[in-house]
Amino acid sequence: MPATADAPKCFARVGRRRILDWSLAAFRECGLDDIAFIGGYQIDKVRAAYPELVFRHNERWESNNILASLFHAEDLMDGPFVCCYSDTLFRPSVVAGLIACESPMGLSVDTDWLGRYAERTEHPSDDAEKVTVENGLVTRIHRDIAEDEAHGEFTGMARFSAEGAARLREHYHDNRRRYDGRIFGDGRTFEKAYLIQLFQKMIEAGERFAHVDTRGGYLEIDTQQDYDYARRYWATDESDRESPQPTEATTR
Repeated sequence: MPATADAPKCFARVGRRRILDWSLAAFRECGLDDIAFIGGYQIDKVRAAYPELVFRHNERWESNNILASLFHAEDLMDGPFVCCYSDTLFRPSVVAGLIACESPMGLSVDTDWLGRYAERTEHPSDDAEKVTVENGLVTRIHRDIAEDEAHGEFTGMARFSAEGAARLREHYHDNRRRYDGRIFGDGRTFEKAYLIQLFQKMIEAGERFAHVDTRGGYLEIDTQQDYDYARRYWATDESDRESPQPTEATTR
């Protein structure tokens, strides 16, 4: 608030673009034009403004969370895909790094993350989705990781090959059966789980996530303070261009 009083957060403008425009531009610059948007709050405004996108409606957005929301698009996970949060800004280089990852599952990690938190008093670093790594693999992903132990911050963007997507779906449904209506992690029920909580369960079960590092090129917008920071530091004369149009209609 107040940016989200009459529109979803992804409509907030940074420079001449909405947050969502920055995301679409980054994906399209990397050749990704088949894009699905999962939404709940005021999704009709997004549908009207971006008719080229595929939409999945999370009708229970007020009572569930990121993990449940992602799986409203499970029918689109039959092949390789990249997913991201809709309240983040990221450069095309972040997308390109993930696309180049040869691992079945890869997580984008900002290794230059702490610098931003000097001005994030409303969202302290102990709330960051941090990772530890070893030999190219993520060993833990959790908010409780200490700053001096963290390799970086998960940017909210992940890539799955067709094989990786199948593993993700398998673990989701297995954990849903086991934890439906029960505490899944950090005092939350499965319905209210964060995406990183499933990733951590998968790591504990022996799954291997590669980390794809970026030094910056990413911002999360979680508070009004973050929004003010983004408007001061993100858009530049060189990069703040109109979002390119898709090369073809988005279909599945």
